Amino acid sequence: MPAMVMSNAGPGGAKKFEGRITIYVVICGIIAATGGLMFGYDIGISAAVNIAMLIIGRILLGIGVGFANQAVPLFLSEIAPVHIRGALNILFQLDVTIGIFVANIVNYLVSNIHPWGWRLALGLAGVPATMLCLGSMVIAETPTSLIEREMLMEGLAMLKKIRGTDNVDAEYEEILHACEMARQVKQPFKNLMKRSSRPQLVIAIVMQVFQQFTGINAIMFYAPVLFQTIGFKNDASLLSAVITGIVNVLSTVVSVVLVDKVGRRFLLLEACGQMLITQVAIGGILLVNLKATNELGHGVAVWVVVLVCLFVSSFAWSWGPLGWLIPSETFPLATRTAGYAFAVSSNMLFTFVIAQAFLSMMCHLRAGIFFFFGAWIVVMGLFVIFLLPETKNVPIDEMTEKVWKQHWFWKRFVDEDEDKKHSV
Repeated sequence: MPAMVMSNAGPGGAKKFEGRITIYVVICGIIAATGGLMFGYDIGISAAVNIAMLIIGRILLGIGVGFANQAVPLFLSEIAPVHIRGALNILFQLDVTIGIFVANIVNYLVSNIHPWGWRLALGLAGVPATMLCLGSMVIAETPTSLIEREMLMEGLAMLKKIRGTDNVDAEYEEILHACEMARQVKQPFKNLMKRSSRPQLVIAIVMQVFQQFTGINAIMFYAPVLFQTIGFKNDASLLSAVITGIVNVLSTVVSVVLVDKVGRRFLLLEACGQMLITQVAIGGILLVNLKATNELGHGVAVWVVVLVCLFVSSFAWSWGPLGWLIPSETFPLATRTAGYAFAVSSNMLFTFVIAQAFLSMMCHLRAGIFFFFGAWIVVMGLFVIFLLPETKNVPIDEMTEKVWKQHWFWKRFVDEDEDKKHSV
């Protein structure tokens, strides 16, 4: 039975987009999401025998990962039926977490294999890359991409295929209208700087910056130390990778299940509360115990490990996946690719900034680093409450009308631009 996806069309009534979850869409989603597997493995793996190899290898991997991070979430958002867009898109982040988990296990297993263990670890990065390369030959372009390039019949045929029905006229007309509007924009990056694009651009960049300022790196860095304290001496690194990796993967599955039911804002706000409590609790425990004895007792360390798992779980079902999902679904077609490029670039930039600054901050602030990130979580929660609109069940090409023009703050940017057009 096809699902009737309701899309409020304002005073004139409501549009109905008919469609169901087809096997083809599921296959496309799984294949495309292997780009996340490549990204995750790249994050977790460690490659080289000298500086030159490290730099060249990272540049080449970075180019491939950058392309995948740019293309995959947009592809998933464009092919997904509106009522499962969030779940399908988060397959990307789910594969990221699996990639990180696998890479950590591989690092541990090859660390004692001399002299070629590093070659094995690096070579295995080609597995997800090969999967994505071969899979890309199977999956087709999105209907939006085909129609935008004036391949109208192919776009209509593909839309019918991915929706599993011939009754796609309403959605086809909407995509066609969005493509016509997009063709009028000759310089998307310049258009992105206009006031009317401010809401989407700000949210896309801020979501990526906040993702890095949750403090996830501080938590993951400190986890092996905690496992050593508990008593897992030589196996602390492996156990830390296994436990936090499993929590990371399973909690991302929670996000897949819930994101289109409870909405993006609910998951983000719940996670802000959970992350704040755990950050403050970890910081407080470390502050008291490290100040008194400069070490953690076994019992205290066990509690901190539990808090670490609670933090990782909340991140994995919220700011981790939604940092990619929300920017991929908010831009109009005219600036979608350019806008999402800013989001991906912001993620990479602030990942670099945090990576460079983290160790120095850890040495100077010690337990205080958890309070530092806790303060940022408060800012993040306020941002979600006041400035982040809900995008659940809103068709991707109706965001401007249904989201930005309805929001108490952002509508002034969009409406002002519309007024200027009419005045001209």
